[in-house]
Amino acid sequence: MGAESKTDELPFFKSLFNPETKSQKEARLGYFLIFPTVALVTGVILYPILYNLWLSLTKVSLGPSQGGEFVGLANYIDVVSDPQFWGAMGTTLIYTVTTVAGATLLGLAVALLLNREFIGRALARGVVLLPYVVPIISIVFAWKYLFNPVFGMANFVLVDVLHLLENPVNWVESPQYALWMAIFFEIWRAFPFAFLMIIAKLQSIPKTYYEAAEIDGANWWQKTLKITLPQLKFVIASLALLRWIWNFNKFSEVYLLSKQVNVVSVYAYEKAFSAYQHGQGAAISATLFLILISFVLLYVKKVLKW
Repeated sequence: MGAESKTDELPFFKSLFNPETKSQKEARLGYFLIFPTVALVTGVILYPILYNLWLSLTKVSLGPSQGGEFVGLANYIDVVSDPQFWGAMGTTLIYTVTTVAGATLLGLAVALLLNREFIGRALARGVVLLPYVVPIISIVFAWKYLFNPVFGMANFVLVDVLHLLENPVNWVESPQYALWMAIFFEIWRAFPFAFLMIIAKLQSIPKTYYEAAEIDGANWWQKTLKITLPQLKFVIASLALLRWIWNFNKFSEVYLLSKQVNVVSVYAYEKAFSAYQHGQGAAISATLFLILISFVLLYVKKVLKW
């Protein structure tokens, strides 16, 4: 008894007689396993966000040996007081709303069509995915060639074959048509993703639902409204959210296709790397981040209801 009491009083000897428990070992292993993920998220996501927020509060010097000058909210005030920013925001909203709605609805229509049994259905499904899997640089220049005002096939058909236009139109670089060309291009490029997600859900709907509806005398339209669309509601809502996030920040497709579509991402790029106002470019990016976070939280609460 005396030896036991002395052992209990000394932490070192107590640790020898009370080795680490299984739950403690599992907890330590868990921390060890998640450390690479935490380090990756911190280095790739968290650090750039925090650094961008810092840049938005400074006047960035172009000299490598000179540090930035802290200016507080001056960059944000300059951004929100710039009419070009609000013009770019309006263009971004038009672009985002139309492309999200267009790609989702077109993907839904194609999924409903290709969900039926017919010869060559597998081949047709594979062909539909081509716009989404082809490298972006290839299809952008294919579109620019197709709608070229001098030797493009689109103008040749509209002017020389169908005689719908008197003169060729510069569809891609014209301020009048550039935005709509960017919208059509994004819908064509993005609808296969919506098609893929929707048709995967369509194939999981039990066929007994449709058989029971047929017994009750329901036609195709009634089955679509009463069975198919309610089953697809969550998938479509999630797709719309993802596409909104992606398209609201869209840069590469828009910038490569036309220099006349001034969405906010292009506006931020021009501010930072053409006008060399890196602080204002960072402020625009931070403003977009706050807008998207607010929209996502509201959308999840009101639409997805998680």
